[in-house]
Amino acid sequence: MPPLDQPLPPTPILETPRLILRPLAPPDIPALQRRFPRWEIVRHLGPQVPWPYPADGAATYVGICQGEMERGEKHHWSIRLRDGPDELVGCIDLWPDDGRSRDMRGFWLDPDFQGRGLMTEAADRVTDYAFRTLGWPYLWVSNAEGNRASARVKERQGAVLVDTEPFRFVEGEGRRMVWRLDRAAWLGRAAASRDGPVSPPPGPAAARR
Repeated sequence: MPPLDQPLPPTPILETPRLILRPLAPPDIPALQRRFPRWEIVRHLGPQVPWPYPADGAATYVGICQGEMERGEKHHWSIRLRDGPDELVGCIDLWPDDGRSRDMRGFWLDPDFQGRGLMTEAADRVTDYAFRTLGWPYLWVSNAEGNRASARVKERQGAVLVDTEPFRFVEGEGRRMVWRLDRAAWLGRAAASRDGPVSPPPGPAAARR
C-alpha cells in the first residue's frame, strides 16, 4: 500500500459495459443536488452528511471533492449510464487506508436506477482499478448493518465480513459491518472468470453504501 503522504494519480475515466465513471466535476452539481437528498440514500451514511440537505449541499460537496482529488487524497467518480442521459445517477469514491477507519470505498445510486446490478458493476470496476492499477493489497469496505443491498455488493465481490461495531449514521445510532477484500483473492476470482472483473448476475436490488 503506498504511504499516506504519496498522492494518488489523477482520477481516471473508467468504463464498464453499461457505465462511464467520470471524475466528479462542477457540471455534476445540478444532478447531484436533485438526485442525492433522498432519505433512502442518506439514512445509512455517516453523520458528516448534512440532513436536511441544504440548497448548496451539492456545490459544497463537489468543491470538497475537487480539492481532495487535486491533492491526490481521494478519487471521486460520477456514475453515468452509457445509454441514458449524460448526467450523474450516483457516485463512487476510493481512498487509501488511513490505518484507523477500516473504510476505503463508498458509493450511492439513485433508487430509480437500482435493481439492475449497476452498483455492483461500478464497484467491480473501481475495485479492479485499486488492485491492478494502484497495486493495493486489500480494501476495507463497510456498510450499515441494516443496509442489505450494500452488503450484497460486498458478498458478490467475495469480501469477508470481519467485524460489526457501533457506529453513528444520519438516521442515528446503529451498527456497522466491516469487510475486507484481498487483492490475491480478487485476482484469483478474476482469473477464473477469464481474467476480467467479477460481476455476478444482478440481484433483486442494487446498493448504496
